[in-house]
Amino acid sequence: MATPSKTPPGADPKQLERTGTVREIGSQAVWSLSSCKPGFGVDQLRDDNLETYWQSDGSQPHLVNIQFRRRTTVKMLCIYADYKSDESYTPSKISVRVGNNFHNLQEIRFVLFCCV
Repeated sequence: MATPSKTPPGADPKQLERTGTVREIGSQAVWSLSSCKPGFGVDQLRDDNLETYWQSDGSQPHLVNIQFRRRTTVKMLCIYADYKSDESYTPSKISVRVGNNFHNLQEIRFVLFCCV
């Protein structure tokens, strides 16, 4: 999603989209996963249904790759995780990397989560 100004943490991305504060640009990208179980892939990851989800099926690291066809500025990335529902499947860390191709990615953000 792109946004013209700083968005407060915990803001509802759907509400921000309805008010015109942000614009969803994920549909302009090609999405791929390092692995997934049948029926738990990209479509479930992106379907806006909190009851469906991506489930990896392989060794770590588990990767979500989002590739845009042309240079694209992304100012906000929203990720929904629910520790109470997912427990051990909730990510403990997330790394956001950018680059011109898979071989020159540079980490721009690293988040380490603590389970409550």
